[in-house]
Amino acid sequence: MKWLLGALLIGFLVLGSFLLSPSPINSQSWNAPSPQPLTGALAPNERLRLADLLARGEVHGPEDTTVDDNGVLYTGTADGWIVRVRPDGQVENWLETGGRPLGMVFDRHGNLIVADAMKGLLSITPDKTISLLTREAEGLPFRLTDDVDIAPDGRIYFTDASSRFRLPDYQLDLLEMRPHGRLLRYDPSTRRTEVLLSNLHFANGVAVSPDGEYVLVNETWKYRILKYWIGGRNPGQAEVFADNLPGFPDNLAVDGKGRFWVAFPTLRNPQVDAMHRQPWLKDLLAKLPDYFLPEPQEYGLVVAMDEQGRVITSLHDTRGTHLQEITSINPHNGHLYFGSLHNDRIGRLALSAIPGLGEGNDE
Repeated sequence: MKWLLGALLIGFLVLGSFLLSPSPINSQSWNAPSPQPLTGALAPNERLRLADLLARGEVHGPEDTTVDDNGVLYTGTADGWIVRVRPDGQVENWLETGGRPLGMVFDRHGNLIVADAMKGLLSITPDKTISLLTREAEGLPFRLTDDVDIAPDGRIYFTDASSRFRLPDYQLDLLEMRPHGRLLRYDPSTRRTEVLLSNLHFANGVAVSPDGEYVLVNETWKYRILKYWIGGRNPGQAEVFADNLPGFPDNLAVDGKGRFWVAFPTLRNPQVDAMHRQPWLKDLLAKLPDYFLPEPQEYGLVVAMDEQGRVITSLHDTRGTHLQEITSINPHNGHLYFGSLHNDRIGRLALSAIPGLGEGNDE
């Protein structure tokens, strides 16, 4: 009997300590919209399984990709390296940033502009010279520099997904459901960094329209895409471009036909939507190991939209065995390249293999 009482006492002490210990988050409630059915242009298919797999088993976490004028593909991996994949398939470690390179794009001078989650916004010359462009705005340092795109005028648009949580703790940002993200602009001529939009729920992918009139930014936790007007009819104003998306939108890209491509690492999770209505439960879950958090579904999904935010087509891998957790799409020279935060491969699919896109499916 004494051992049982002792065990109960220890159990109560452990439970009391857990309940009274502070949570790493201060979550708020959110009522998620009811998900739309995957029908019509969003109907499941297996088109992603037609993709070639590049550098399979030779890269880990190729989150984003970009291709230079010589057809060499660049990607950033989980160990902090920028890796090059040559047209003949040869893979080489090109440069180590000392951080975690995510979004990347080449500027007009051939410099590789990188959103490094840990370092900030970087510029890397062809001879591997790294320059830090910016790592804070309005006195607030970046904690998760995420994606980047360049406008026709040379100004750089990028995101700080969360000013509170770093990349390893992105799930805490999801549970807290407070707006820590920002859309930013860096001007290379003045070296000035501006905050264009703040209070975003995980500011993620960015894509500037071909005419430079507006920029799209993904608000991942709210399943939506915002449009920020650079010029046009409402400069400096923002509006919703697409809402109630079928999953968590990650990186964005636009092709030569003005189609916007959206990567979805996973579909929406009913458990996550339900938890958002119970802040106290999220605060408790945040104190537990990641093992107890809802698991993302193994699924591959990419969606194409027109300039009005209407879905044109979608690409799926319903089993997630070929391509899953897709975090980026890069249209280049008639192909789409797919990156992933945790996978060990890069996908490549010819635009001509995708039905419903019309003639002339070039970049």
